[in-house]
Amino acid sequence: MNLLEALQSRIDQKTKPPGSLGKLEEIAIQAGLIQKTLYPTVEKPAILLFAGDHGIAATGLVNPFPQAVTAQMVLNFVQEGAAINVLCRQNHILLQVADAGVNTDFDPALPILHRKIAKGTRNYLHEKAMDHFQVQKAFETGAELVHQLQDEGCNTMGFGEMGIGNSSAAALIMHQLCSIPLEDCIGMGTGHNSEGYRQKVATLKQVAQFHQLGGSEIPAIELLCRVGGFEIAMITGAFLEGFKRNRMLVVDGFIATAALLCAHQINPAILSHCFFAHTSGEKGHAVMLRFLKADPILDFQMRLGEGTGAALAIPLIKSAVAVMSEMASFESAGIPK
Repeated sequence: MNLLEALQSRIDQKTKPPGSLGKLEEIAIQAGLIQKTLYPTVEKPAILLFAGDHGIAATGLVNPFPQAVTAQMVLNFVQEGAAINVLCRQNHILLQVADAGVNTDFDPALPILHRKIAKGTRNYLHEKAMDHFQVQKAFETGAELVHQLQDEGCNTMGFGEMGIGNSSAAALIMHQLCSIPLEDCIGMGTGHNSEGYRQKVATLKQVAQFHQLGGSEIPAIELLCRVGGFEIAMITGAFLEGFKRNRMLVVDGFIATAALLCAHQINPAILSHCFFAHTSGEKGHAVMLRFLKADPILDFQMRLGEGTGAALAIPLIKSAVAVMSEMASFESAGIPK
């Protein structure tokens, strides 16, 4: 009997009708396969939240809110006033906020991970957002932070993001890697009205034409150079390292899944370690999930980012592995099956 068969047999022997716990059973089996054990656990769960600015956001062409909001939200995270703070606190999840490339100088004494590559990317409407060295540095930083979490005993990690304009970068990445028409990838984002949305679409069409997106294959690292963000690149590196280190990876919403698309192009096997937290209300995310053949845990029509979907899904993953490890079997309970 192989491990999958053993896990299925173990969950079927619990004091319940077979399959009656639905997706919890699927999650428990996947966790056991990742950890290579009949007794999977969730240990010291954490969310890494990467923040970065995008050069195009300074133009106001794709975002109604100013770029400065990114830095203001990082300070809100530090003051524990954001939704992700509330959810992590409630569910006993460690939250770490990393400055991947925010366009401001933070006080070095602030309790954030100071990993700034530059003060925002360049404006990809006219040039590449990053160079290859910067993307590689972002990958290495994401990997380093995953390694640190592992050293602290974390085996389950989610990745969140903050960056005004980053839904545009995610839409461009989706357009290229999923071969989906650009208009079907672009959502309203944060706070757009219909006129602002039309301007966003027109601007991103110019970007796609300038960088020759939507045609032949472009390696993920080059794609990130052209239209990515520091926070997206760091999440990509974190996903790849988390898979390498056999961690359970909890995928959040639209932007985090765009990073996963990049990681998936580099290593398609990564999906075996991914738990998809939710279907975002942001246009395009459900299509991304279908492309990845993903089955999300929740559908609350959330589109905040920050890792909030992951923070809600982690307790459910914890419940699933508890069922596998702690629930009585028919034999141990003395109940004839």
